[in-house]
Amino acid sequence: MDRRQLSTLAHQNHPVAAPLSDTTVQRILERALPRGDERLLDLGCGEGEWLVRALSGRPETQGEGVDLSPSALAKAREASAAASLGDRLVLHERDAAQFTARHGFDLVLCVGSTHALGGLLPALGAAREHLAADGCALVGEGFWETEPTPAALAALDASPEEFDDLATTVDRVTAAGWTPVYGHVSTAGEWDDYEWSWTGSLSRWALDHPGDPGSTAAHEAAAAHRDGWLRGYRGVLGFVTLLLRRTPEA
Repeated sequence: MDRRQLSTLAHQNHPVAAPLSDTTVQRILERALPRGDERLLDLGCGEGEWLVRALSGRPETQGEGVDLSPSALAKAREASAAASLGDRLVLHERDAAQFTARHGFDLVLCVGSTHALGGLLPALGAAREHLAADGCALVGEGFWETEPTPAALAALDASPEEFDDLATTVDRVTAAGWTPVYGHVSTAGEWDDYEWSWTGSLSRWALDHPGDPGSTAAHEAAAAHRDGWLRGYRGVLGFVTLLLRRTPEA
């Protein structure tokens, strides 16, 4: 069982795939889509949960998603059909870094998938290329809540330089020519719900499919992830979601 299959199973009860509650996601989208007729783009859209939520209840909005995973895009198409979005949602199977469009977008999202574009600043650079005038970027990125411990780094397979603290993360964003117009720092409760959902969904699948060749791998992956979270990065790794506009040039 590869990482994409594990991720799909682990996120089946938390499809946003980030430590954000449903209420938080709704509030962020209300701030990001004030008119209700915007065109949006999700770079690294996965199973399309952000796009489906953004377009549902906003019949004048249109969205496009880009991802390399055929299985994730198949799930996104199923979700789009279930939400009766019709041709308002277009999905592209390609590298988000290589994606081009003939028009600009009012909102470009990259929440929890900046790694697909090489990190936070490259993701913002890609967003800038796709934005229409006065458009916004919505990014979600990790940061160190506290100094990372060896246990946290081992659990995340990360280096201390992989993330900054929150203030430095925002400083990097503003230095790159962006102004935050809204933001949300994931709470401890949101993190716990995300991690319990991740490990619990995977464990439940393994227990329900004892004869499946992937059952043992799923069970072991869930146990290792849970241990790494509880004994490693819980309370150490944070997550911030920023709604940004381009800063006018002086």
